[in-house]
Amino acid sequence: MTTEMKNRSQLKRQAIIDAAKRMFKDIGVTASSMDKLAEEAQVSKRTVYNHFATKEALVTHLVSELWQDAMIKNQGRYQSSIALDSQLAAIMLTEIEVINSQEHIDLARVAIGHLFYSRDEMTREIEKMKQQETALIRWIKAAQADNKLQLDDANFASDQLMSLLKGHCFWPQVLTCKPILTDVERQHLAHETAQMFLSRYQVAS
Repeated sequence: MTTEMKNRSQLKRQAIIDAAKRMFKDIGVTASSMDKLAEEAQVSKRTVYNHFATKEALVTHLVSELWQDAMIKNQGRYQSSIALDSQLAAIMLTEIEVINSQEHIDLARVAIGHLFYSRDEMTREIEKMKQQETALIRWIKAAQADNKLQLDDANFASDQLMSLLKGHCFWPQVLTCKPILTDVERQHLAHETAQMFLSRYQVAS
């Protein structure tokens, strides 16, 4: 396949993904069809199937894309010379900015709405995500190795932190109970969550 053909194929694939995001958000996964998707993406039905064998495969791709996007955007690194609270608050703020964005919330609603009725598929996707080490887990492990944090399980501690965040800036928005946070609210949540975590795990100096 030539470079030009590859580029054309990539553009069509992205058009399908973008069309799926719009359709799934507007009418839901169940009401969407590969025929409608091809029409929305302005490609042939065969092209859609060449890239995604089933509608479920497309939903799974969107879930994976959400996770990878969060992984890429948060590249925080532990630095022994900087105060723990400012480091952790910065990492928390990046997490909040990703999971509290309107695009992330919209896609999460689509994915959750579909995967809620596909338990096996949901379990497989969650297990895949858990196998990847996030910036937050790496930071916790580095701080632990530097004897700044005292804890037994970095993954459990990371889950605690993310649960605290998502209880304020993800689940209420997914369920349309609360609007997207303002910049000031995001900064406040990041700071307070970091302080709560460190009050439990930081080694006294």
